[in-house]
Amino acid sequence: MVSREQNRTALHDKLQLLRSITNSHALNKTSIIIDASKYIEELKQKVERLNQDIANAQTSSSQNTLPMVTVETLEKGFLINVISAKSCPGLLVSILESFEEMGLNVLEARVTCTDTFRFEAVGGENEEEGEGIDAQAVKQAMGQAIKNWSESTDEK
Repeated sequence: MVSREQNRTALHDKLQLLRSITNSHALNKTSIIIDASKYIEELKQKVERLNQDIANAQTSSSQNTLPMVTVETLEKGFLINVISAKSCPGLLVSILESFEEMGLNVLEARVTCTDTFRFEAVGGENEEEGEGIDAQAVKQAMGQAIKNWSESTDEK
């Protein structure tokens, strides 16, 4: 009897953990599991998109030396990825200056600048500015930052 109660408690705890990880608001077991499976599918799609972006960056890097940019709209802000097959000294500064010019705050970021350049950041709009920036405008600004950086490195 005690063992059955322990198993039930353990299952309940694991379902609550699954519920919190997947940001589910469901209350019963079936709904929590359905939400978790949807969450896993979304993660798979994101992985596939990132793998495609990396493959595109690798194939385009042989034709084009400029980094590739992707921008995805999030609930509050944007997920910005900049990928290059080679190191890009000074590019991070140009990108961050572009963030500042657009009025975007860096909420979270990961950067690798050793052999390759990879920048992934979540950017959110400043509360007081609230201009309503869209993903296309962010992508254009990142492209302009890369172009400006490229022109400044060509001059050196």
